[in-house]
This record gives sequence, C-alpha cells and structure tokens, in this order.
Amino acid sequence: MAVWPATLPQRVLLADFTESAEPNVIRTEMETGPAKLRRRYTAEVKVFQASLVLTTAQVALLDTFYDSTIGAVDPFDWVHHRTLAAATYRFRGRPEYRPLGAGYWRTTLMLEILP
Repeated sequence: MAVWPATLPQRVLLADFTESAEPNVIRTEMETGPAKLRRRYTAEVKVFQASLVLTTAQVALLDTFYDSTIGAVDPFDWVHHRTLAAATYRFRGRPEYRPLGAGYWRTTLMLEILP
C-alpha cells in the first residue's frame, strides 16, 4: 500500500481541518408513535477536509502521487490528524490549489478514512 510522501508536509493546517462522518442512520416515520432508527452500516466512513501550504515543487510531487502512485483511487497510509494514530485514507476528489504568491500554494484535500 502507498504511504503519504515524506517529501510533503506531514501535518495539515489545523485552522482549516474539519472531520465529519457520513450519515449512518436511517429514520423511518411510523403511522403512530416515535420514528424507528437503524444503522445503515456497521462502520462509518469519516470525511476530512484539510489544507497544506506547498511550494510549486511540492505541488508537482502531490500531483504525481495522486495521478501515478495511487491512480486517484487507491488508498494510502498517513497519520490521523486529530488522534495522531495511523490511518488509511482515500481521496474524495482531486486536490485544489490556490496561489499564495512567490511560489507557494494553499492546497485543499478532501479525504476519507476507510473503516
């Protein structure tokens, strides 16, 4: 399995970090009485949005990792940024880049942790 490249930042910008879970509960309204609830899956998929500041050279490295190493769909190992435990991620979409000036880019990653 691929591993997040050591030549890229290992920690995300905490100010832009969000973590949520895909909805995992199905609610069924009853004719009378309270609604019934049940879990949709036994394990939840956790969704993350995170940002990094990269140099132009690191942007090229991330593009190579995304396009060639994992082929846009394969999972990879990295650290869970809230718990610091090892985790297996997958991209939910291509990284987005916004210029910061002078060869630096704010990079937004949409990721999911596989259960």
